[in-house]
This record gives sequence, C-alpha cells and structure tokens, in this order.
Amino acid sequence: MSVRLYIGNLPQTFEAKELETQLTSVGEGIRFKTVLDRETGACRGFGFANVDDEKVADALIEQFNGKDFNGNTLRVERSERRESNAGAAGNRRGGPGNAPGSARKAVNKVVHSDAKTESAPDPRWAGELSKLKDLLADQKTTV
Repeated sequence: MSVRLYIGNLPQTFEAKELETQLTSVGEGIRFKTVLDRETGACRGFGFANVDDEKVADALIEQFNGKDFNGNTLRVERSERRESNAGAAGNRRGGPGNAPGSARKAVNKVVHSDAKTESAPDPRWAGELSKLKDLLADQKTTV
C-alpha cells in the first residue's frame, strides 16, 4: 500500500524535477505532483508525494521536514486521506454531503422570513395594496 505525503511551504517558482530528484535520492518508488493554481498556473505552495514503501516514506519525512529548499523551509508529513468521496463532487462548500465534523462550521442565516412579524403592511407596498383592495371591493356581487 502506498503512503501519501504532504509537502508544503514550496516556493511559487521552482523546478518540480529538481525536488523530485532530491526526493528519489532517498529511495525508489516516489512520485511527486505539485498543486497548481487553475488561473495562473503557478504553484499553490504545496504538493503530494506518493511513496510505495512505508520505510522510505518515514525516511523522507525525517530527511526533508524542516529542510531549506530555494529559500523556504519545507513541511513534510503524512497526508490525511478523506474518509469518503461520496457526495463530495459539486458539494465542496460545506453542504450536507460533507462528512460530519468537517472543518467548516455550519451557519444558519436567515435572509428572508415569511413569518408575520407586524400587523401593519409594509409601507413600500401600501399604495399597491390600497389599489388591490379597491379592485376587490368593486368585484363584489350581491347574491
């Protein structure tokens, strides 16, 4: 089973091949992928390394965590895998499909309420309301 490592605090401009060659100097079976910004194509400051062997993963963490790389101190640790991807697609902003205990806190905001709070009509609609009352009064028929 492969181990996924988070590699953070990467500089925005660097050669991914350069870092990958440093990582593969520790052992074989290491694949590194940088996370890029969709709009600019620049590095977002982190990436992930998939390592085939647990011992090599531990050696990578020990050797590269806190190491200087192009002026930045690297942060290397085991990546936390998501429990389930079910419901995650199209629902990444804290909706009901996310797992309980997620980092985002649920906030219930009331933007508009249909509950009647006052007996007086809204003054913005007072003119329209009086016109409607007159129309209804004219439509009454005696039986």
